[in-house]
Amino acid sequence: MDKINLAEKLGLISQHWKPHIVGELNNQQVKLVKFQGPFTWHHHENEDELFLVVKGRFRMEYREAAGEQSMWLEPGEMVIVPRGVEHRPVAEEEAHVLLFEPATTLNTGNVENELTVHNLAHL
Repeated sequence: MDKINLAEKLGLISQHWKPHIVGELNNQQVKLVKFQGPFTWHHHENEDELFLVVKGRFRMEYREAAGEQSMWLEPGEMVIVPRGVEHRPVAEEEAHVLLFEPATTLNTGNVENELTVHNLAHL
């Protein structure tokens, strides 16, 4: 077993929107990522995603039958985005976020663009 210091690991990340794996369990991955600006609208057909704010804050925008909605997430708060829900995180200032999701999860879901990361680095 290894102890993981989130602040230390986040200090090693220099690029925004590029998740890094810090742990794996039961075919799930624990990832750390820094957000800044808007991400890509996308959804995941088969995976739910958990977003936990470590530092800073961000807005999760999402689209449901009722239309486009959003919620702010502050340090210590989390949200689980169910599979199939179109969403995008937006951070006006840098936010540090922990993700917990299946190992099969592609960061941009059903969209391929310049923010897509196919091979995540381990920290």
